[in-house]
Amino acid sequence: MKIVILDRDGVINQDSANYIKNENEWIPIPGSLEAIATLTQNNFKVIIVTNQSGIGRGLYSMDNLNQIHQKMHRLLADMGSRIDSIFICPHTDEDDCHCRKPRPGMLFEIEKTYGISVKNLFGIGDSLRDLEAFDTAKMQPILVKTGNGQKVSKQKKYPKKTKIFKNLLEASQYIIKSS
Repeated sequence: MKIVILDRDGVINQDSANYIKNENEWIPIPGSLEAIATLTQNNFKVIIVTNQSGIGRGLYSMDNLNQIHQKMHRLLADMGSRIDSIFICPHTDEDDCHCRKPRPGMLFEIEKTYGISVKNLFGIGDSLRDLEAFDTAKMQPILVKTGNGQKVSKQKKYPKKTKIFKNLLEASQYIIKSS
């Protein structure tokens, strides 16, 4: 089974310091939906793991989040593509949960759900916490320079084996060639 695991905000859609609270604020990064379509056309399952502490902070509801994801699913379906699963962590840092990245809880949940190991799978993110979670789970971390990625790439605190690409489209082309 070929699987790619993606963070959402800053990788697929534009991020905001004020959180993405409704479907109107959810704006795809140019080329990101095409990247997902290319992955699915090459028989990859695409799974999202996303921290959504705005729910825990009371900034938006689970219903708002579902509407955001419905918009994403619609846009991808129009391209003949899909997201296979979305794993979310609605907690804040203060909740000290096991699922909030940089902890790998959502990745281990993928293992249980799909009956697979995430070891050596590609994990694409734009923040240090994404890369740390992927690295802890023994995945291949990929940093994209969209969202927070440009800043993270300059800090050079990411795991040593991290591969860096301009955006999700460039990263997806590398993954397809590597498989």
